[in-house]
Amino acid sequence: MCYTYRMVRNLSPLPLDIEGDLWPALELIADKWAVIVIFALLGGTRRYGELQRQVTGISQKMLTQTLRKLERDGLVRRTVYAVIPPKVEYALTPLGETLVDPLNAMCRWAQEYYTTVQAARGRPNGVADGKSEDQA
Repeated sequence: MCYTYRMVRNLSPLPLDIEGDLWPALELIADKWAVIVIFALLGGTRRYGELQRQVTGISQKMLTQTLRKLERDGLVRRTVYAVIPPKVEYALTPLGETLVDPLNAMCRWAQEYYTTVQAARGRPNGVADGKSEDQA
């Protein structure tokens, strides 16, 4: 079955108005690096070098951009200490901490269903059990 925009809009429990406030709000965390950095900060305050070691695979440029974006959006607090060498720490704000439960739920889903997703990728039309939509 092919879904049209109108069908999806009518079925959705959330208002999927791309001109409204929902999409910009989802963009705050729709980035894989943002999610990983937020998880890294769940353990408490971290210095930049600690984050870079903990978030494997992220470049220095991408980590800096991600931290700046999260700080701008009010999810991360950046504290600069006037010492030599400079000391900068990052921590989740109370707003950032509200993402913990939703992100944990997403991670639990990913752990539970990732093998099913992988199986679907190997089948025609992405159907995990190998049946086409017409046969289902």
